[in-house]
Amino acid sequence: MGKLSFNLKDKVFVVTGGSRGIGFEITRMLLDQQARVAICSRKQEGLDAAVAELAAGGDLVAVPAHVARAEDVDALFDHILEVFGRVDGLINNVGMNLVTGLVDADPGLWAKIIDSNLNGTYLCSRKAGQIMRQQKSGKIVSISSLAGRRSAPFMGIYGVAKAGIEMMTKVMAQELAAFDIQVNAVAPGMVRTKFSEPFWSNNDIYEQIIKTIPLGRIAEPADVAWTVLFLCSEASNYITGQTLMVDGGASAI
Repeated sequence: MGKLSFNLKDKVFVVTGGSRGIGFEITRMLLDQQARVAICSRKQEGLDAAVAELAAGGDLVAVPAHVARAEDVDALFDHILEVFGRVDGLINNVGMNLVTGLVDADPGLWAKIIDSNLNGTYLCSRKAGQIMRQQKSGKIVSISSLAGRRSAPFMGIYGVAKAGIEMMTKVMAQELAAFDIQVNAVAPGMVRTKFSEPFWSNNDIYEQIIKTIPLGRIAEPADVAWTVLFLCSEASNYITGQTLMVDGGASAI
């Protein structure tokens, strides 16, 4: 069997939060498919480490940016257009959560979590959508979460933000369909990354978690990345406005 190909050669993708975790795996796979990739993160040292590890030469650029700041997003996409000349796909991967209840949360904490997850996704999607509309083609894929559909203690603000991303996906899919732009989301359950390590690294907690997952394990970053690549490829040209669950069957229970 030959190497699986998504026909992404020379396509230009932007991966927010591409220096680690799911974003890093998506970036690695896109580069394996001979795509050209721009990654962003708030921390320069994380970007430098990712660039060194991926060793992709001119096919990879790294730009420090805070996606919740419109001026940073504008500068990010302006730089990408200067380097690569176009944007064929955007993967909204930046996200963060701080464990808190909704009722007792400080308003500043609410703003921080909503900014990182929802506002950042909006600002990047808005900018990418404007560019893709001129090109009359493109793919936007946002990382949502099972938490956006299933309420969980101390995950409330994060869940609200992810639910907002899924509605944004539907609205933008309708607005951009006439320009041959597909807008979709991927909603993982728990994934084995640093983000969720406090849960899966504790064996007792892990055993409780996998009892709720029919496939009997949490996801690896590659499980999510493969789904993202499918949605970035021509194989998904007739899919838009959808959120694909990548949760091992957890939402089927």
